[in-house]
Amino acid sequence: MTAAGRPQNHGLSIGAVLAQLRSDFPDVTISKIRFLEAEGLVQPGRTASGYRQFAAADVERLRFVLAAQRDHYLPLKVIKEQLDAADSGAGPVTALPRPPRRLVPIDTAAENVGLPVAEDFAPGKELRLTQEELLEQAGIDAAALAELQQYGLVRPGPAGFFDPDAVLVARTVKAMTEFGIEPRHLRAFRAAADREVGLLEQIVTPVYRHRDPEAKSRADEVVRELAALSVTLHTLLVKAGIRGATGC
Repeated sequence: MTAAGRPQNHGLSIGAVLAQLRSDFPDVTISKIRFLEAEGLVQPGRTASGYRQFAAADVERLRFVLAAQRDHYLPLKVIKEQLDAADSGAGPVTALPRPPRRLVPIDTAAENVGLPVAEDFAPGKELRLTQEELLEQAGIDAAALAELQQYGLVRPGPAGFFDPDAVLVARTVKAMTEFGIEPRHLRAFRAAADREVGLLEQIVTPVYRHRDPEAKSRADEVVRELAALSVTLHTLLVKAGIRGATGC
């Protein structure tokens, strides 16, 4: 696991490292790798022009860190202490089991996420998940789920079942917690979503009240169109805000 003594040439680019890690860690992104570097968990070499060059030992360290976070819920501080101890020869790094493949992969790389269209909000085949199925597919424990429910980020249906979107929400929040964001910090997302839903309901409720047999179909179509536009607007505003903040 030591990063010392590695050759500085013929290393891997950060994109190549990402490609190697994605098969076992579908949630990992370039931003996450850069974050782990900033936290001192991996120290890749640099070319004369400043580009990162990752050695095989760096990739091993990243695998260890990602597995320790995902499978053992270890905080970065503890992981770094283990790695530092191994680097100094004070003790070995505890071996971790090979991480299992994700049942519900989620790609958080922004460049791979397209803007929504109305069809994305059309009702599909109903799939109801028990709490145990949700925990297994989302890769979280009961305590984490309870916290998600406490802050309204995941909500079961009237019969106590969850839908597939709850799995994706749980996995997304879990990925965000690896950057130090806790579910309690995300209450604003829930509140914003509820406000958007309330606005859409105000617009389409009069249409649903029409006696025209086709009124419900028209209202459903309007809801889907407006939902897609709403999410698109939110995405574009966040992108604009980030660009403004970073000067990009």
